[in-house]
Amino acid sequence: MMLDRRDFVRELLVDRGGLVVVTGLGSATYDVTAAGDHPLNFYQWGGMGGTAMMGLGLALARPDRRVAVITGDGDALMGLGSFATIGVKQPGNLAIVVLDNGHYGETGMQRSHTSLGVDLVAVARGFGIADAFSTGSLEHADDVARRIEARAATAFVQVFVEANEAPRVLPPRDGAFVRNRFRAALGLKPF
Repeated sequence: MMLDRRDFVRELLVDRGGLVVVTGLGSATYDVTAAGDHPLNFYQWGGMGGTAMMGLGLALARPDRRVAVITGDGDALMGLGSFATIGVKQPGNLAIVVLDNGHYGETGMQRSHTSLGVDLVAVARGFGIADAFSTGSLEHADDVARRIEARAATAFVQVFVEANEAPRVLPPRDGAFVRNRFRAALGLKPF
């Protein structure tokens, strides 16, 4: 079953509190912004493959914070090796949410490897992330939110979403502004 990505992200973030969110480029950023621009959102613009590592760094640097990486299958595939490091480090305050439409949406909707049989949950488990599962149900957004809140273990969820292009909802595009606003929300001085 495939679901609407915006509905899932909106439901996931409805009661986010102080959750830190790192987004992958493109659709994941638009989806998170559509759910509500927030000072604790860090938007990746053009850092394809680096989103999970950015989330890992934040989770390790700030164990007092819950960190969610919300990205797409293309970004996850591009940075596949990062899941090995995440599996070794195992920060309990990190959750990785992969919105998987089986396509590289930012480069023309070519089929991605997940539509050709690559199982990201099996990959995550192979790298040592035991709390890894997939879903195509909106009802699981609450379950994912509870896992993020619990901080019991690193979590990985592959969310099967429709391969459609929702209207773009752009966050602020001034990198210095986003960085400084994010740092201030974390209680740090801007650069």
